[in-house]
Amino acid sequence: TESTDKDESCFKKFLKKIPYLKELGITTIELLPIFCFDPTDAPNGLKNFWGYSPINWFTPHFEYLSNESAEKNREEFRKFVEECHKADIEVILDVVYNHTSEGDSKGPAISWKGIDENLYYFIGKDKNYQDVSGCGNTIAANRGLVRKLIIESLKCWASELGVDGFRFDLGIALSRGENLSPLDNPPIFEDIECEPELIDIKFISEPWDCGGLYKLGDFPSKNTFTWNGHFRDDLRRFWKGDKDTAWNMSDKIKGTPSIYKEENIFPKTINFITSHDGFTLKDLVTFNRKHNFANREQNRDGDNHNNSWNHGIEGPTTNLLINDLRKRQQKNLILSLFISKGVPMILMGDEIGRSQGGNNNSWCQNNLLGWMNWEHAQQDLELLEFFKYVIKIRKKLIDIFNPSLLLNNQKHVNIPRYHWHGIKLDNPDWSSWSHTVAFSINKGNTNPLVWIGLNAYSKSIDFSLPKCKYNWLKVVDTSMSEISKPSIVSEKSVSIKSRSSLLIISEQVFGAKNNIF
Repeated sequence: TESTDKDESCFKKFLKKIPYLKELGITTIELLPIFCFDPTDAPNGLKNFWGYSPINWFTPHFEYLSNESAEKNREEFRKFVEECHKADIEVILDVVYNHTSEGDSKGPAISWKGIDENLYYFIGKDKNYQDVSGCGNTIAANRGLVRKLIIESLKCWASELGVDGFRFDLGIALSRGENLSPLDNPPIFEDIECEPELIDIKFISEPWDCGGLYKLGDFPSKNTFTWNGHFRDDLRRFWKGDKDTAWNMSDKIKGTPSIYKEENIFPKTINFITSHDGFTLKDLVTFNRKHNFANREQNRDGDNHNNSWNHGIEGPTTNLLINDLRKRQQKNLILSLFISKGVPMILMGDEIGRSQGGNNNSWCQNNLLGWMNWEHAQQDLELLEFFKYVIKIRKKLIDIFNPSLLLNNQKHVNIPRYHWHGIKLDNPDWSSWSHTVAFSINKGNTNPLVWIGLNAYSKSIDFSLPKCKYNWLKVVDTSMSEISKPSIVSEKSVSIKSRSSLLIISEQVFGAKNNIF
């Protein structure tokens, strides 16, 4: 971040960006690992930038602090959290308890390995470290002393330093017992749920690990929300124009009930299109394949399964038609995210069109490629305004998109009810070649409050609108470059341009003056 004081710490610099986050509409920030980590754990000549190489679970990373003294460092971070709270922004920490920076049996002995490697790590009969983290070792999180250490670490950051929650990196790895066998009721999660100091803390997890274990709807901790990778993949595939995507798209919009099977509760899904792992939003619509040569691993690293589409030319182009389509697709993806049931998460910089040049694994790029660019000349201001607008709409319609009640449970009269349509009313097309999804939302037996049409087809399509006692207002049209004042839709149908979306809202929601905000 910008600073006139080169000695100013990262946390102090971050506070200067709180007004930006507030204006954008952010309510929670999730920080990549800030535990003290090994910055040299990277290919020769590069630097570990993300921090997934912990050497201590109790102290902030030294490069992020002023480093005057240990106590002042802790106070500096505590002050950072307090200032975020004053701005009504929660702080979630990405925590790495599944592995350490000590690597495999040939790796360095920094901490755990020197104390008791047979206690802290899974080690096979051949004396080799067992690894489902992809980093050379796996922490034996369900052994008594190891559990206690993890709990003490969580309590330190929550009770002493004031953070609001944690996101477990490769969290399902913490459910493994001896011989890496998955446990149905892992003691570590039972201990977390029973710890009084953690009772009001939010928990999020990656529900997968590098050993093939994947538990999305059945994660072994009832209080933990999970990153929904199926949401990411299905939305990407729908807007990419793939076959067999319409029904999956509808499933993700209504909270992924095919996986999160609970009724009448908040589906514990963290919905996202992009994250630090993978392409940025702009790169998702700009590249068909990864370009990770800067990582000095001959482009072997990073995921090959990206569901991305360059729209005709690989990489940046001056072709206006392609650039317009790419911009529209970014808007389509973001609108789809914010009209879906669940907790929406966005990646830093997606709102301004940040690119990593096609690098989908920037973990070792502590440079312009991995940084946020704060210069307005380098930002997509049209996209930024769209993000702000859609986030405001999401907040305004919280009662409609409120995920606290799932699906069409007939016991609750006033819960939002989804009515699925196609080109014609009440006639959804779930065929393999369908590229459209349309739906309206009612509360109880009232008039429809919202109608949304998504057209991922290559041509414009007309959609019938449901009858509404009040005027329909066109609020979002992703085919338009500028955000315009809501306009009355008087026709019985609307035309949605190719690869575009429409959000139409009843005048009942906003009142006759069309006052959205």
